[in-house]
Parts: sequence; C-alpha cells; structure tokens
Amino acid sequence: MVVTQDNPGQKTLELIVTWEKLPDDFQLEEKPVENTGQPLIAGALREILELRGSIAPLMLIASNFGICATVNGELVIKAPDWVYVPSVLPAESRRDRKSYTPNLEGEIPTIVMEFLSETDGGEYSIKRTFPPGKWFFYEQILQVPTYIIFDPETGLLEVYRLQNGNYELEFPDAEGRHWMADFGLYLGTWRGEKEQRTGYWLRWWDEAGNLLLWGVEQLAAERQRADRERERADRLAEYLRDRGINPDEIIG
Repeated sequence: MVVTQDNPGQKTLELIVTWEKLPDDFQLEEKPVENTGQPLIAGALREILELRGSIAPLMLIASNFGICATVNGELVIKAPDWVYVPSVLPAESRRDRKSYTPNLEGEIPTIVMEFLSETDGGEYSIKRTFPPGKWFFYEQILQVPTYIIFDPETGLLEVYRLQNGNYELEFPDAEGRHWMADFGLYLGTWRGEKEQRTGYWLRWWDEAGNLLLWGVEQLAAERQRADRERERADRLAEYLRDRGINPDEIIG
C-alpha cells in the first residue's frame, strides 16, 4: 500500500494504492498508436539490447503495454510508449501478457518512457483525481525511478530521476547523453534514417562512447569491410600479373 498526501499547507488527500489481479475477462481498452514512428523508435531501443544479449528471460520490456494499479478502489491503467521491468514472475500461461500489475506480478518498472505526440501534453500531467495524470501516476503511485520524455519531432530528451519522492530533471553529460545504470549504457538522441523513417531516434552508446549499431548497420559495415578486402585482393592480383606471376597458381 502506498499512501501519499498533499503539501502540509493543503488539505490532506490520502491515496490508497493496492495491487490487484485483473479479472481474466477484463477487456483492456484498445488505444491506437498515435503515429507510425512511435513503435519504430521503441523497437529500435529493444533491438540493440537483444543484439547485445542484454535481455534476461524474466525481464519485461514492452511498448504501449498496460501498467495497472488500483487507487482508492478504482483501477488505473497507463500504457507507456516504452517500459522496462528488471524482473517479473513467470506468466501463468504461455499466452502473451496483456497487462502488468507491479508488486503482484513482479517488480516496479525502473524506466518508463513517453514519446510526445500532437496531444495535449498528458505526459506532464500531475492530475491526482481519477483518472490520475501520467506524471502523477509514474511519480507518486508507481514511484518509477526514471521517467523519460522524448519529442521525436525536435529531438528534445528529458530524463527525470526520482529524488526524495519527486522527479528532478537530470542534465545530460557533455555529449548530450544520460547514463542508464540498468543496462550499463548511455542513452541519447541521433538523427538519421531507419525503416524509411527519417528523424530523431533514441539510441544507445557503450561506456566508451561508441554508438551501438542496429542490425542493418552492422550488415552494411560488414559489406563495406568485405568490399575493401575484395578490392585489396584484386589490386594484389593485378600487381602480381604485371610481374608475370599468376596469382591463381600461388598456394597460400
């Protein structure tokens, strides 16, 4: 149970938070993705972690996925654009999870991300009456340690850390990045093209400051290396022929 209250000078408003299993027949609201870029950005973040082997079996990394809590007897569900939970209990069935209730099914999320869209800025809402705003839900109800707001249109990245019960804006390092201890990586913005989308992306850098490549970038880099090796071999073969040596007859 989590109990919060207003500032001392205001009337106390107690919030009783419990963690209850959703009924099996509960129908989650199907909210359409607001634009095609959001799932691409979320998927690109996960891709690097998969390529590095950083995703353990009981981790939960999801996008547009219902996170649930019961506040004063009312069910509250928020679907962040990207969420990371370090450890969850095994699912009761082999079916994919449709929602997640912290404390009941595993740990509290440690990172939640929201990607700004053309809506009314609900990512900053501190509304505490039902239904509570996203900011209030993540900060006061779930108490998520890291809350990230990203604007894909401008590339603005805001990282908030939970300090003494409230979110405080974290300034980036000299490279404009933020250290994410959960993964041992830096998070920052990058502008370019992937999957026919040109714009700003969230990307990972390793501890040494090296940009971690997507799969398609790794393939392109490997092709370039192969092309350079082939060109070097062709030049060497031509050099030998000019001197009357048949390179095909040379046994390595």
